[in-house]
Amino acid sequence: MGKIAVLDYGMGNLHSVASALDKVAPEAEVVLAQTPQQAQGAERLLVPGVGAIRDCMAGFVEAGFAPLLKDAIAAGTPVLGICVGMQIMMRHSEENNGIDCLDIFPQPVKFFGNDLPLAATGERLKVPHMGWNQVQQTREHPLWAGIADGSRFYFVHSYYVPAEDNGALAGRTDYGVPLAAAVARENIFATQFHPEKSADTGLQLLKNFVSWNGRA
Repeated sequence: MGKIAVLDYGMGNLHSVASALDKVAPEAEVVLAQTPQQAQGAERLLVPGVGAIRDCMAGFVEAGFAPLLKDAIAAGTPVLGICVGMQIMMRHSEENNGIDCLDIFPQPVKFFGNDLPLAATGERLKVPHMGWNQVQQTREHPLWAGIADGSRFYFVHSYYVPAEDNGALAGRTDYGVPLAAAVARENIFATQFHPEKSADTGLQLLKNFVSWNGRA
């Protein structure tokens, strides 16, 4: 199965991600890489992320992972981003008074706001969006293999990428506003939800990732 590098830049649910990868691919070498050198030779890169975007971007750049990620994308290496690991791939985030991100995808990252509409139960939706929500698959993709459309995944976030039909959208969900649950382009797949916290459905997505050749 080869080497899978989980990029450790001080912001991520690393051990849960690594444990989930070990479970779905026990024959793989899962490395928590703190430097680009430790990620060398990896057949797959996983970019996790939990926390404020300013700290995440600063840690990612300081660790030297920005050129590593861009080189891996150019080389066709399969890449999976999770939560803030997806958001740092966007153009710009409204968080922390505005932060420029890696601009791998052109979309912005927006704040939900403090006045979300009422849920179907009549209760006011709360920020952060925390808990299980259904994901509509908006396009076919190898990482959706064996996962039913409308399956539920676990989310924790206060900022979101709008669900724009621009060719990159791979899955959407609704939480007061339509948001991108997953985006994909060539050898990149990124999710706003946490597959490592999404029970068997999330494990299936990770299993699909470790067998993915990077082509949609």
